Amino acid sequence: MKPLTIFGLFAVTAMLLSYAMEKRSPWFILAFAASCLMGSVYGFLQGAWPFGIVEAIWAVVAFQRWREARLRSPGSRVSI
Repeated sequence: MKPLTIFGLFAVTAMLLSYAMEKRSPWFILAFAASCLMGSVYGFLQGAWPFGIVEAIWAVVAFQRWREARLRSPGSRVSI
């Protein structure tokens, strides 16, 4: 298997696992955002730019969801 294929497989597997565990902790939402970003990089490197764009958008959405979840979670601090 080529290194790019292994990277893509890792990114998609990380997306699946972190998405499945999102309800356990806001940190899994952040992991999902990071894995979407890796999926985006994979898409662009592979030449599938529509996939890369959509995954980049998902990464931004997931990052915003992580920020909101952190603010709602008990024990979180809000700094001004």
